[in-house]
Amino acid sequence: MSSNEKTIIKFYTAFANADAVTMCECYDSNIQFRDPAFGLLKGHDVFQMWKMLIEKGKGTIKIEFSNVKANEYTGTAHWIATYNFSKNNRKVSNHIQSQFQFKDGLIIKHTDDFDIWKWSKQAFGFTGQLLGWTGFFQKKIQQKALASLRKYKETKHAN
Repeated sequence: MSSNEKTIIKFYTAFANADAVTMCECYDSNIQFRDPAFGLLKGHDVFQMWKMLIEKGKGTIKIEFSNVKANEYTGTAHWIATYNFSKNNRKVSNHIQSQFQFKDGLIIKHTDDFDIWKWSKQAFGFTGQLLGWTGFFQKKIQQKALASLRKYKETKHAN
């Protein structure tokens, strides 16, 4: 097993254990993260996003990961996050494919890809099924996610 595979495993094991500090230790300080919900985040905002998601999950997020592969520069993993969406308590099972780039043994770039329409159908029910495929609705999801992160960063928890 390569050292970068170990880093990916450490990251998802920490996530499964609701340990944002250890997750963020796997990242370079100049980390760039991208996913369909938050768009592009950089540096400290990435750390705060994970901390916020774990705190909002209150220990109820189930994380499973598999197919971890990595070489000296890049890596991939598949993971599933199962949780109740905080806005309406609807159950979500999100299947995510991650890609990583490494620098000096740390993750410098992390991209999560998932079907935002499938996610929105689970999270929002009929409304998500009807509108979740539209750019307008997807932009609204991203705006709300970023607003939630901004609000979180203003609290004492975001230190």
